[in-house]
Amino acid sequence: MTQSRKLRLGAFLMASGHHAAAWRHPASQADAGLNIAHYRELAQTAERGKLDMVFVADSPGAGLKAEPEALARSSQGAKFEPVTLWAALSQVTEHVGFVATASTTYEDPYTLARKFASLDWISGGRAAWNVVTTGADVAANFGLDRHPDHALRYERAEEFLAITKALWDTYEDDAFVRDKASGIYVDPDKVHSIEFEGAHFNVRGLLNVGRPPQGYPVIVQAGASEAGRDLAARTSEVIFTANLTLEDAQEFYADVKGRLPRFGRSPEQLLIMPGIFPVLGGSEAEAKANYEEIQSLVHPDTAWNILTRHYQGADLSAYSLDDTAPPLPTETNGNKSRLKLVTDYVEREQPTLLELYRTLATARGHRVFVGTPEQTADAIQLWFEQGAADGFNIMPPILPNCLADFVDQVVPILQRRGLFRTEYEGTTLRENLGLERPANSYALAAAEAREDAA
Repeated sequence: MTQSRKLRLGAFLMASGHHAAAWRHPASQADAGLNIAHYRELAQTAERGKLDMVFVADSPGAGLKAEPEALARSSQGAKFEPVTLWAALSQVTEHVGFVATASTTYEDPYTLARKFASLDWISGGRAAWNVVTTGADVAANFGLDRHPDHALRYERAEEFLAITKALWDTYEDDAFVRDKASGIYVDPDKVHSIEFEGAHFNVRGLLNVGRPPQGYPVIVQAGASEAGRDLAARTSEVIFTANLTLEDAQEFYADVKGRLPRFGRSPEQLLIMPGIFPVLGGSEAEAKANYEEIQSLVHPDTAWNILTRHYQGADLSAYSLDDTAPPLPTETNGNKSRLKLVTDYVEREQPTLLELYRTLATARGHRVFVGTPEQTADAIQLWFEQGAADGFNIMPPILPNCLADFVDQVVPILQRRGLFRTEYEGTTLRENLGLERPANSYALAAAEAREDAA
């Protein structure tokens, strides 16, 4: 079987694995968050499987000190800053792309533009920026009194993106002459200073890094709220999303793709990649046993901490885990799309609190699939062919072994079916994803002016 449209696959890496108790599993790397050899192995495994990219989620702060019970049992408090991590791992890989999360709420446009341009140069054109407005309240880490409101965070993100792209366009692609004979290093007519004044930022000057090899690093986003969908349709090239059912995934896919023409964009300019948490086994029974083994590692304190966090700190002491989950809060200043996803699940399935925390402990609202490699490939193919996804963000339950299992057992099936590549198409992440390299905005405006004058 051959077809022109190819599946996109990324590895979403979460230190020891995505399960809330992954670090306790005998096969996990317990010190993964600060173990560069561990991440080197993961990046090289992803490249061996011809995956498009590796991705780490990140928050710009840990917030205020957590409750002692939660702090004691969490493995997520100590981990690498992602741009630094990917710069190092780009030197031991050749093709796989690197997606780093950075916040438009708590970072500065100039500094961010500089470090992502540097990552793109260091990696040879394999950088991507996961644009987040930050749902977690980490305001105190930055000396602020309160976390900005959701709407304000998205207004700021719009300006932030515009500034960052303008800074990446400081130098046209052929600005650097470097003529030793004449002594001319750069053509000043091809260097452009940004002059931006907005509601949130005033930025003037030149970026001191050349235009990234990809033009812009690939722009990734994960928000699925109304504001998030609109921001993605205007600016993003890849969306990492969470959907539990085929119908929900199809609705999201059709809605976001349907917004693109309003912004002069076509469907192939935006790739939608839901998360999937695959638990594999040689048989269905073995896969289910592996799932139960992972779930057995959740300590009761961790279970209640997971539930309390999703109920926004509400007192659940009157409930037992066997009770039906009560309605969740309907409003949040945090991650609105994730709250809606979990709320819809509770309303639809009427789970017990035990069933709810087991769902949240695995993939935090992303799709969980338990089955054989063949069944997993079937599930991926169904969503890909039924208008629900352009690809998937693979969320290995336990690392490093579950990523290797997916690469060695599921990827070959997808390749045999003609769904997934057997060799990388290019050297940059854009080339491998089938995304166009954006033209320099100043060079494009000059060319259009010349055409109008002719």
